[in-house]
Amino acid sequence: MHAAIIMDGNGRWALARGLPRLAGHRAGAEALRRTVEAAPGAGIGVLTLFAFSSDNWRRPPEEVAGLMQLLAEHLRSETTRCLENGVRIEVIGRRDRLGGELPAAIATAESATAAGEKLQLRIAVDYSGRDAIAEAVRQAAHAGLVCRECLEEQLGPPVDLLIRTGGEQRLSDFLLWECAYAELIFSRRMWPDFDASDLEAAVRQFHARQRRFGALPPLPAVVPTGAQAWLD
Repeated sequence: MHAAIIMDGNGRWALARGLPRLAGHRAGAEALRRTVEAAPGAGIGVLTLFAFSSDNWRRPPEEVAGLMQLLAEHLRSETTRCLENGVRIEVIGRRDRLGGELPAAIATAESATAAGEKLQLRIAVDYSGRDAIAEAVRQAAHAGLVCRECLEEQLGPPVDLLIRTGGEQRLSDFLLWECAYAELIFSRRMWPDFDASDLEAAVRQFHARQRRFGALPPLPAVVPTGAQAWLD
């Protein structure tokens, strides 16, 4: 299963407690760790997390700088843990605008965990779904063949389950192509409070839904008249 999460509500969580917004982002990093640890047990093989949108550059410079530093710290601190637990880290999104220690931390994490097979952890940083689609089309056109399969190869696997925390109900330019048939779950829980039980509840709800992909649901089985009870 490919699950994707828009990790929303860090700032509001912090402000509600009289804390600076960056404190919410630090608490959100702990929720990220809990979620990564719980994902394989919930049947998730690919997990994509929205860490920083291309539109988030509009936020105050001090918050952006703090976020970038926090991402670098988290990657450095979690690389060994991911390596030991078979988690392969991949960062998607633009890298040409990232500064400070983050580019080196990304490169080290990706290289060190490249052999991980238990969970593919994709972290979206400076990411825009529309920009990703446009770039995939450019790459496919350059190769001389534009088709669904070509674009999917560029963009990544389809999303089965999308979770957004924080109470908002929109995609916010996240994995637009990949979420074409995703099951959407919007939670009012702020991301710093998200834990393994929330992830498991979302996965249970996913499995309870009927995924038809545009087709009709299967017809119910018809038991012939006079069938023996032991056949039921």
